[in-house]
Amino acid sequence: MELLLVLLVGILYSAGIYMMFRRSMVKLLLGLMLLGNGANLLIFLMGELTKGKAPIIDNDQIHFIDAYADPVPQALILTAIVISFGLTAFAIVLLNKVYSTTGTDDLDSLNIQDLDI
Repeated sequence: MELLLVLLVGILYSAGIYMMFRRSMVKLLLGLMLLGNGANLLIFLMGELTKGKAPIIDNDQIHFIDAYADPVPQALILTAIVISFGLTAFAIVLLNKVYSTTGTDDLDSLNIQDLDI
């Protein structure tokens, strides 16, 4: 199972980087989203897959006795999801504004300056 998830992380990273190298801003945004999902899956894998109880210690116990799920990777992934959602929303608005102003989403045509100065 973990090998499959490692392969999925590699596929998401490689597809995201490939999409970011394309000339279209829409493909750039999709590549950024794929990279974000790959990073979330990588954080999930670093926390180890463990079936267990919630990490709550009873009042009479000092140490954890049973296996427990680590809450830190889950909190990091939740934070990363919220940040990537905000970044995606901002990028969509920015992409819409650039497209309505210039009429294109090609990054090479946006970089060319007018020579009629």
